[in-house]
Amino acid sequence: MEQTLEALGGLLQKAVPTILLLILLHFYLKAMLFAPLAKVLKARDALTKGARQTAEESLASAEQKTTDYEAKLREARGEVYREQEEMRRQWLVEQSQQIDATRERHAVAVRTAKDQLTREAGDARKSLAETSGTLADQITSSILNRRAS
Repeated sequence: MEQTLEALGGLLQKAVPTILLLILLHFYLKAMLFAPLAKVLKARDALTKGARQTAEESLASAEQKTTDYEAKLREARGEVYREQEEMRRQWLVEQSQQIDATRERHAVAVRTAKDQLTREAGDARKSLAETSGTLADQITSSILNRRAS
């Protein structure tokens, strides 16, 4: 057993420089490779988070602008519809006024025509009444003249 321990001790003495070299390599790689790599990864992560945050803020701003635009568009449409409705009401009032004026003109024309027809009919009756007596006398005298002859 002593021989095994001595052999093991000899192997250990020969492995010490390799172990020291491995420990030195570990700290060298940690300082020269892994530390800068970790720093770059942190910077990239910060930039990514910043870009995401900026994108989210831009998206929220765009959504707000879209909402404002849609609200203004609804207001503008409502105003146009109100103006159209007011114009339609105004046209209806003007149209009914024109219809009333036309009816009044035609009613006056009809009354005038009726009055004129009534006067003409009265004149015609008067004329017939005057000429009927003369015609009756003429018919009577022509009948009597025929009998006498």
